[in-house]
Amino acid sequence: MAVDATGQPIRFILTGGQAGDAPQAIPLLTGVQATHVIADKGYDSNRILAFVRQQGAIPVIPPKSNRKHPQEYDRELYKRRNLIERAFNKLKHWRRIATRYDRRSLYYLAALHLAAAVNWSI
Repeated sequence: MAVDATGQPIRFILTGGQAGDAPQAIPLLTGVQATHVIADKGYDSNRILAFVRQQGAIPVIPPKSNRKHPQEYDRELYKRRNLIERAFNKLKHWRRIATRYDRRSLYYLAALHLAAAVNWSI
């Protein structure tokens, strides 16, 4: 999920239950105009960092502990990552989303969009 500066969801990409989130970072960010991209350590890869910089944004991603040459990041700005977590929590207030009630991904994605639209209006 991508959120804007106010913490409102702007884009979703569904993956399988066992799939990682990091491979979806580039498709998720493609076409999004951002000044900064805030993400957790799981998104610390040279490919993602290069893509973010190529898009004209500043990556705010802490380095993984096994990185030989850790990248610097803005620790104060990284504290705003809680907006992403809050957006997830607001969506999980919808029982259908929290319990993954829908059997088909299309229906689940539609429920996500509906919940996001209602949250935008609040």
